[in-house]
Amino acid sequence: MSAVNKKIEHIIESQFKAEETFLAEYRRGTYTFEQPFAVENPYLISPLTALILFETEKEEAITVTVKGTEAYGDFHFTTKKERSHTIPVYGLYADAENTVILSDESGAESRVIIRTKPLPELVKRPAYVKENGPHMAEQLMFLSPTSDALIAGYDYRGDCRWYCSLNIVFAIHRLANGNILIGTERLVAPPYNTSGLYEMSLIGKIYTEYRIPGSYHHDHAELPNGDIIALTQDLGSGSVEDVVVLLDRRTGDVKKTWDLKDVLPMGAGAVSRNQNGYDWFHNNAVWYDEKTNSLSLSGRNEDAVVNLDFETGKINWILGDPECWPKEMTDRYFFRTDDETLEWCYGQHACQILPDGDVMLFDNGCWRKKSDPEWYPEGERYSRGVRYEIDTAQMTIRQKWQYGKERGEEVFSPNISNIDYYGEGRYLVHFGSNGHVNGKVCTRTPMAHLAEGKVTFNSVSVELVDDEVMYELRLPASYFRAKKLPLYCEEETLVFGSGKQMGRLGVTEEFETEVPAECGGEIPDSLCLEIREENDRFILHGKFENGQIVMVLLENGGEHHRYFVPTTKHAFSSICVGTFIEHDERIVSHPINKEGLKGRYEVKVLVDDKIYETGISVEC
Repeated sequence: MSAVNKKIEHIIESQFKAEETFLAEYRRGTYTFEQPFAVENPYLISPLTALILFETEKEEAITVTVKGTEAYGDFHFTTKKERSHTIPVYGLYADAENTVILSDESGAESRVIIRTKPLPELVKRPAYVKENGPHMAEQLMFLSPTSDALIAGYDYRGDCRWYCSLNIVFAIHRLANGNILIGTERLVAPPYNTSGLYEMSLIGKIYTEYRIPGSYHHDHAELPNGDIIALTQDLGSGSVEDVVVLLDRRTGDVKKTWDLKDVLPMGAGAVSRNQNGYDWFHNNAVWYDEKTNSLSLSGRNEDAVVNLDFETGKINWILGDPECWPKEMTDRYFFRTDDETLEWCYGQHACQILPDGDVMLFDNGCWRKKSDPEWYPEGERYSRGVRYEIDTAQMTIRQKWQYGKERGEEVFSPNISNIDYYGEGRYLVHFGSNGHVNGKVCTRTPMAHLAEGKVTFNSVSVELVDDEVMYELRLPASYFRAKKLPLYCEEETLVFGSGKQMGRLGVTEEFETEVPAECGGEIPDSLCLEIREENDRFILHGKFENGQIVMVLLENGGEHHRYFVPTTKHAFSSICVGTFIEHDERIVSHPINKEGLKGRYEVKVLVDDKIYETGISVEC
C-alpha cells in the first residue's frame, strides 16, 4: 500500500478564488440600491456574515441596520460617501431569514433577506446569561476556545451572532485599522503552537499570515508604529514558551528577539507541581506599555509577572511571591508590602498595565503558596481578577481591587482565563476553565482530568461596573480569553485582492546521522500514513507507537535530507489549548518546512529498522 498524498490549499488561496467568483458574478449584472447583490459567507470561514454590493448615481452614505429579534439586538453602521458600495454585513442569526435594511440619505429604504445555515455543534450554546441590552450596546462577547469549540461572538442575550469555522486560537485583538489579529490554525508543534498570526476582518477575509520561525502561542500586541510583538520559542533550544519577538508589520521579518533564558535563572521561582525544565516559564501574555517603553510578561510556571526594558531586555521589576527566588533577585527586583490584605498571584494570566501604572491580571490561584505546594483544601479554592498599585521608585505594592474570591469554587479556573479594563470601575473578568471531574472541581486544566472519569467544561465571563454584575455569560466549554468588541468598526475597510504570507517558517532541523535500515517494501496499513502537502511545507501524518523510531527521508538524485520525527510526547504542565489534540495518542503530525529545499524530492519513511517507499514526491 502507498501512503496517501493530500494537497492542502492555503485558505488565502481559497478565499481569493471565492472572491474572484463572486466579483465576476457581480460584474455581469447591474445592481442598484433597490436591487443589490448579496453573497452570504463570502470568504468561506465566517458564516454569519454577508457582503452587499451595488452602485448609486451619486456619492452618498448608506446606513445599514441588521435586525435583531428585538431593538437591543439591532446592529447599525453608516458607510462613507461613495458611488460603488461594498458593505460588510455582520451580526446575522444562524438558521434564520435575516433582514438587513439599507437606508440612503433621502430616507428611502431597501430590504435584503439573507438566509443562513444552522450552527455547528462546535459553536456552544449558553448555559446561562444575565441579559443586558443597554450595557452591551451593539457589541459582542468574543471567546476563543481551548476545548472542543469554535471561536464565537455572543450578544446581550447569549445569541451567537458571529463565529469562524477555522480552528483559530489564543488571544483575539483588534488592530488600529479595525481588523483582528489571532493565531492561525496551522499546527507547527504540539500541543498548540501554530505557524503564526492571521490579520483578518470579521467578514473572514485573511489579509496576511505572519509566519514566525519558532511558531506562535498565547498572545501578541500591536505597537504604536504598527509592528507586532508575539510570543514564540526556540524550537531547538530544549525549552518552550520563553521567547518574544518583534515582527516588522510590512515584511513579517523578525526585527528583535527577547529570550527569557538570558535574564532569568530557569526554574528559580517555580512550584514543583507547576513546572518542568522543558516548560519552565510558560509565558502566556505580553503587554507593551508606551509610557515606560516596557514589556510585561506572565510566567505561569514561575507565578510571576516580569517587566523588561524594551530596548535593553533587562529586568525592571518582578511582581509575585518572592519566596523560593534567589535573595539577590528578591532584593533587586521584587516589590515589598505592608498591605495585610494583599494576596500574591499564582499561575496567573493576562497581565496588563493600566493608564495610571497599576498592574492588573487574572490570578488563577494555583496552590496559593510556594514552599509547600499542596492544593488548597476542597471548598477553599478560588480564582480572581486583581489590580495592584505599584511604586517602582520605592519598590512597594498594595492590592487595590479584586473580584472572584467571594465566588469561590463556583468559578475557580486553574488555567487560561483573563481580565480586561474598560475604564475606572469597569472590568471584564473571564473564568475560562471552570471544570468538574466526576462532580468535583478540577484542580488542574480540565483536559488533564480526562482519564479520571466524566469531565464537564465550563467558562464564566462577568462584566462589572462599580462591582455590580452587569452581564454574565456561561458556556459549556473552556475558553482561553473573552474580549468584548463592537462588531462594526469605522476604521475597517474591505480591500479586494489576494492575501499575503509574510515572514518565514524557518529551515527544519535535520538529523545528520544515517540510520542503518533495510528495505521494508510496502507501507503497512496499520501506519495510516499520509503526506499532507501545503504551499510552504508538508506534514507526515501517521499512527505510531510511543517511542517508536521514525524518520522522513527526502531524496533528489544524490541529495539526501533526514528528519527525525518525535513519537514520544512531552509532559506539558498546562495544556492551554486542546483543540489540536488527537483523541488517539498514537497519531503523530510532523511538519517539514520547504525553506532550504529546492527541487522535487522523493519521500521515504524509516520506521524502526525498515525504510518504506511512499510513492510520493513533493515540490519545493
